[in-house]
Amino acid sequence: MSSLNPNSGNEREPYVVSSKGYTAVAINAAAKAGEYIKSRQGTVKELGTKSSARDLVTEVDKGAEQMIRRLVLTHYPDHAFLGEEGVEPGANAVTAALEELKDNEYLWIVDPVDGTTNFVHGFPFYAVSIALAVRGELTVGVIYDPVRDEMFVAEKGKGAYVHGVKTAVSSEASLDDSLIALGFPPDRQFAQPTNLAAFQNILPKVRGVRAGGSAALHLAYVAAGRVSGYYEAGLSPWDCAAGVLLVKESGGVVTDMRGEPYHIGTRHIVATNGHIHEDILSSLKEAGATGF
Repeated sequence: MSSLNPNSGNEREPYVVSSKGYTAVAINAAAKAGEYIKSRQGTVKELGTKSSARDLVTEVDKGAEQMIRRLVLTHYPDHAFLGEEGVEPGANAVTAALEELKDNEYLWIVDPVDGTTNFVHGFPFYAVSIALAVRGELTVGVIYDPVRDEMFVAEKGKGAYVHGVKTAVSSEASLDDSLIALGFPPDRQFAQPTNLAAFQNILPKVRGVRAGGSAALHLAYVAAGRVSGYYEAGLSPWDCAAGVLLVKESGGVVTDMRGEPYHIGTRHIVATNGHIHEDILSSLKEAGATGF
C-alpha cells in the first residue's frame, strides 16, 4: 500500500499498487477516479437533478462511476456492483437494489463523488467512496479525498490507515468536550426535519458542530479522530459503507439511530469514538429524531 515517502519531504508517492487483491484494486480505482474528478473541478457543463432541485448529479459523477466500475470488473468480472448513479433516487429504489443484489457473494458499493453539491459549488469537501462486502460483511473500505490527497483505507480485522499511518478514534469521553459532525440530505420531507430536530437538541450539549456535506468524509474523520462522532438520517449504502468499516477498524462504534447494529441497508447512522455513543443516542431519542 502506498504511504508517505520519508525521503521526499511532504510529497506523497503516487497511488500505484502493484500487489493484487481487493484492497489494491479499490485504492487504484479511487485514486484514478479522484484524479479525474479533481481535474474537472470548475468545468461542469451538464448539471442535472435527481429526487429534487437540491439532489444534484453531473457528468463527472457518471464518468467517475463508469471508470470505477470498469476498473473493478476488469479484475473481478463476476462480482456485483452497486453504484449511486445506477440506482433511481428514493429509499424504495435503494431497498429494491439491495434486495436484487443480496445473494451475490461479492458486492462493490460505490459513491463516485460523495459531496456532489460541494463539488459543483467549488467547496473543497468531497470524496470517492468504495467498499467491498463479502457475503454481506464489509471487508474493504477506501475513501479518497482528492483535494487534500488523503487516502483512507480499512481492511476487516487489519485496522485502518491514512497514508500508512494507523488511524484511531478520538478520546473525548463527554459531549461537553466533543466536536460532532452531522448532515442534511436533500430529502426535505423526512430527512431534513429529522436531522434538524436532532441538531437543535444536541447543539447546546457539545463543544461544536460541523456539517461539511460529505457523509464519507465525516465518517473518515471519526475514524481519524478529527471529530468525536457523526450522525445523519436518510443515507444510502454508498454514502457510508466504506466509512463504517474505517470507523470500526479505528476502534469506533457504528449503529443505527436506535442503537441497533449497522448493516448494509441501514439508512440512519450514528458513528462515534464509542465513549459518547450512548449520549448521542439518548439525545436523538429525546428529540424524537431516531428516523423511525
